[in-house]
Amino acid sequence: MTEMTSYLGWKIDYATPVGAPALLGPDSVQWRIYKNPIALAIGGVAAVLLEFADARIRSGVWDHSTYKLDPIGRSKRTGVAAMVGVYGPQAAARRVIQGVGNMHAKVTGETPKGEAYRALDPELLDWVSATAAYGFLNAYDRFVARVSEADKTRFYAEGAPIARLYGVQHSLTSTADFMAMMERLAPRFEPHPIVEEFLGIIQSGQAAPNTPKFLHRALARAAVSLLPPLVRQKLALGRAYDLTLADRLALKMAGAIAERTPDLNGPPCQACVRLGLPADFLYRSRAAQARLLQEKGFAPGAVAAAA
Repeated sequence: MTEMTSYLGWKIDYATPVGAPALLGPDSVQWRIYKNPIALAIGGVAAVLLEFADARIRSGVWDHSTYKLDPIGRSKRTGVAAMVGVYGPQAAARRVIQGVGNMHAKVTGETPKGEAYRALDPELLDWVSATAAYGFLNAYDRFVARVSEADKTRFYAEGAPIARLYGVQHSLTSTADFMAMMERLAPRFEPHPIVEEFLGIIQSGQAAPNTPKFLHRALARAAVSLLPPLVRQKLALGRAYDLTLADRLALKMAGAIAERTPDLNGPPCQACVRLGLPADFLYRSRAAQARLLQEKGFAPGAVAAAA
C-alpha cells in the first residue's frame, strides 16, 4: 500500500506519477544517506544545535514555530520537507520548497538583545543549509557507515541545486567550506537556556514517543558529539553530554539495523517504485544497484537538474 504524507495541506505521494523523476537520481549519495532514520535523527538534532548557536536563528525558530508546544508535529513537518526534496517527484518538491519559502518570508523579529532578523537573510539561509548538510552527512559517516571523501564531495555537490531553490547563495562544496563558514559566524555564537530546553525535549522522547527513552538520551549526546569543539565550547555543553561507549554501540546497532531494513511504505522505497526500481533497491549492495540501474537505462551519475 502506498503511504501518502501531507505538507501544508498538500498530499504527497512518493509512488506516483510513475516515472516522475526526483530532483536527485537514485544513484545519488543523498538517496543513500537520507534513507537511514538514525542518521537523520542524529544529524537533524546536530543541525538545530548549530543553528541555535546564532541568536537570530534561535529567536526565529523559538518565537515563530510550534516546536516547543508541538515537537512531534514540528519534527514531522521538517522531516517531510527534507524527504520530498530528495525523493519526491520534482513538482511536489518544488511546491513544498516554495511553501517553506513563503512561510519564511513572514518570519521577522528581534533577538532579546534587540538585533533585527529575518528568515530570508542570505547569511542565515546559507548557515541553515550548511548545518543540515554537515549534520546528516557526518551522522551517517560516524554512526552508520563510513563515507569516502569522493562521496562526501558528491553529497555536497548534489545538494547545491536543491539549496538554491530555498534561496541559498553559498552552498557547501566540502567540510572545509563548512568550517570556514562556521569560523566567520563564531563571534556571534553564545550559550542560551533555549539550547538546554531543546535538548531536554529531545531527551524526553516527546518527538518520537515510541522509541526507548535511553535511545533519546544517546541521540542527544551523539548530536552534541558531532559539533565542532568551537561550537560545543560556545554553547557551554559540558561533560554531561559526553557520548558514552554504550551510547555509541546502541546507536551504531540501531543505524546498522535501519540500513538493512526497508520501510516499504516509506519515501525511499516508494520513490524507487515510482522510478521502476525494486522497493528495496537502496538496501541492496552497491554492485547490485549498479546492475539494476544499467538494466533500467539510468545513466551513471545522472542527477536531475533542480535549478
